Formats: sequence, C-alpha cells, structure tokens
Amino acid sequence: MNILYEVELQFYKPKFLDSLKKFSLPDEQEQFTALPSKMLEALPERYPIVILSNNEPVGFFVLHTSARVKEYTDNPNAVLLTAFSINHSQQGKGFAKKGLEQLKDFIQDEFPSCDEVVLAVNKRNIPAQKLYEKVGYTDTGRRTMGKIGEQLIFSFHVPPSK
Repeated sequence: MNILYEVELQFYKPKFLDSLKKFSLPDEQEQFTALPSKMLEALPERYPIVILSNNEPVGFFVLHTSARVKEYTDNPNAVLLTAFSINHSQQGKGFAKKGLEQLKDFIQDEFPSCDEVVLAVNKRNIPAQKLYEKVGYTDTGRRTMGKIGEQLIFSFHVPPSK
C-alpha cells in the first residue's frame, strides 16, 4: 500500500522546537550533517527551514545568504543549503525528495532574487549525491575540504518566478 505524504516547507518557528530536538540520525549519517537542534539559531543571512508533513517536522535544513556562499560559487544571487536531514524515524518515505522538489518554489517566493542553490556533499555520502542528482542538482566539478574529507559542490538553477 502506497501512502501519500503531503510535504511543505516553512521557516523555523519556536513551536517546532520540541519536535526538532527529538530528531536522531544513525552515526553513519550524522557525520555528514548537523542535527537541527544545533542549527536552529536564526542569524542574519541564515534561515532555518523545516520540512513538514501533516504539520509535523520530518526534516530540516538551513539556507544561507551570507558571505559563506562565496566559498561555493561566484554567483552573487546564490543561496547555500546546509545541514539537510530527515529524522531517522521518517526516512524512506520520500520526504527528502519531496522537500527538495519544493525548494524551487519556496526560493522563488521567499528569495526572489536568488537564481541558484549550492551545497557541499561529502565525497563518501553516495546516497545524498544520488538524491541531489535525482532532483536536478549537478556536480559543478568544484571541490573543497570539509571537516571529514573532500566535498563535492553541487548546484541547482532556480528559474525566475513567473
């Protein structure tokens, strides 16, 4: 039986805090990302985003418009995506793919001057690379060194909103 899950993206709100603090990841996944509880602080140019299903947080990531973006692209209209995760108990339900597919519309609505999303994915994190490619990200060929090894820089073109 296929269960359809509705997914929406929202900026972090304090009402999501308790659910996000309960997020867990297996060690082999946690090495590649940060748990939401460590990334919730909204700072200028840093926007925590919650992936919701039935109004319950199932995933999380952060969008950056800060100078840090310049480490990954020369595009002044790009945003950087970091700390992407799906709560371990919610994995395998398509939430990661659906959340990433909705990101284009979210960016067009909330960051109208943005025309590119960039991210770094660890060379050893093959499942994440395949997911990003499946939803339209491409490997730019650029590389950087992260805390636990080589990072591949992926990019997604955001068309202008209509």
